[in-house]
Amino acid sequence: MSRIGRKPINIPAGVDVKVDGSVITVKGPKGELSYTANPAMTVEVKDGSVEVSRPDDNKFNRSIHGLTRTLINNMVVGVTEGYTKELKVTGVGYRVQKQGNKCVMNLGYSHQVIVEDTADVKLEVPDPNTIKVVGIDKQKVGQFAAEIREKRPPEPYKGKGIRYVDEYIRRKEGKAGKGK
Repeated sequence: MSRIGRKPINIPAGVDVKVDGSVITVKGPKGELSYTANPAMTVEVKDGSVEVSRPDDNKFNRSIHGLTRTLINNMVVGVTEGYTKELKVTGVGYRVQKQGNKCVMNLGYSHQVIVEDTADVKLEVPDPNTIKVVGIDKQKVGQFAAEIREKRPPEPYKGKGIRYVDEYIRRKEGKAGKGK
């Protein structure tokens, strides 16, 4: 039996979970999210918690049991607390600034890189070398942060580029001098 799949998801105060067939809708103080679960999974709301169960021990059903429970839990956490990914911009002359709903980045290119907020994901710039990606959908926040990091990935020689705050960049030694 799936250890994660059989754990009940506690519903905090102020959160409303509705199950309509295989569509699960979660409403909370930060917004609303919905997810269409696999029809084989049974999702029930029982006395302040959500329970996910599977019909049998078929390999496919076992593989999506824990996944379904985790995705619903991520929705509950998203509408109550939200998700944040923090990026650090490192390099001489590399900086970021917020102009309205646009994030303008100077990343050593001949032009500025401009990224706009979306309806689901917002960007915050607390200082010129930090970008915070904030939203209620964990997948969209992670994807948006990865797309920003892709604009100038960190390089191993000087460590310049955009990296996650908790990311470690393994530094390489430069070219060895010839002769001297």
